[in-house]
Amino acid sequence: MASANKKLKGLVAATFTPMTTSSEINLPVIRQYVDYLVHKQNVKNIFVNGTTGEGISLSVQERKHLAEEWVRCAKGKMDQVIVHVGCLSLTDSKELATHAASCGADAISAVSPSFIKPSSPDALVLYLKEVAAAAPSLPFYYYHIPCLTGIKFQVQDILSKVQHQIPSFRGVKFTDINLMDFGRCIREYKEFEYFYGVDEQLLGALAFGVQGAVGSTYNYLGKATNKMLEAFEDGNLKKAQEIQFSTQNFISFVLSNGWGLAEFKDIMSLASGLQLGPARLPLVSSITSDHHNQIKTQMGKLSLL
Repeated sequence: MASANKKLKGLVAATFTPMTTSSEINLPVIRQYVDYLVHKQNVKNIFVNGTTGEGISLSVQERKHLAEEWVRCAKGKMDQVIVHVGCLSLTDSKELATHAASCGADAISAVSPSFIKPSSPDALVLYLKEVAAAAPSLPFYYYHIPCLTGIKFQVQDILSKVQHQIPSFRGVKFTDINLMDFGRCIREYKEFEYFYGVDEQLLGALAFGVQGAVGSTYNYLGKATNKMLEAFEDGNLKKAQEIQFSTQNFISFVLSNGWGLAEFKDIMSLASGLQLGPARLPLVSSITSDHHNQIKTQMGKLSLL
């Protein structure tokens, strides 16, 4: 797998967790999933057990089994496997961080606790420091997603503290629409890596100099989004805009139906042919077989299939 000094670049698929019809984790699907990402979407980095993977809804033991299987199946095929270890319990987060290092993960990431929340940026940094210290040999990324955690501290305020307290700190998975905070982070803290997490406005983040992106749609829109990255690097802004507009139109179609994570998982099963199963309660998908043609039509019309 990747060395600790290798920089993470390009697209990172935030993977869904394959489950059986009874909502138990379904490990045998993971090998097919890895092959699909590599050969069909040209995506060679993954972020597992995160929001898309329903990590907070999984037990510590389930998350360990999943991390082990993702690492095992990705070996020799993918560049990097980042394991999300954030939990409501600091003890659980540290246990998962230690396990990620022992099973061969390339990096770890943690979201802030979101029920009993840190009261200040200093408190959050102390939490992140404890988690990162449980796996000091692995690069550590802070996962910023205020729309779900309710933690709205400016990331630049976090970075001003972590650089002196967390030796393994590598960067940020920035899932927020606040491009001013994002831009200031990139400008003031050039030593860190940044990955944008709002798929539908990635092109805006590229203009700030972002190195890559982590997102759920890269599971099935990776090929299209890679073309957007190539167009942007080639200076073909018009083509990059056209591709971003297409992905925006599809995501807008999904959101206009009131669909969310459970439905995105169904869309991934439909687009990939993989049997990923249902989301775990409390999530319930409202997609029926009647929607399948609509989804295929939208993706075909936008040249996303």
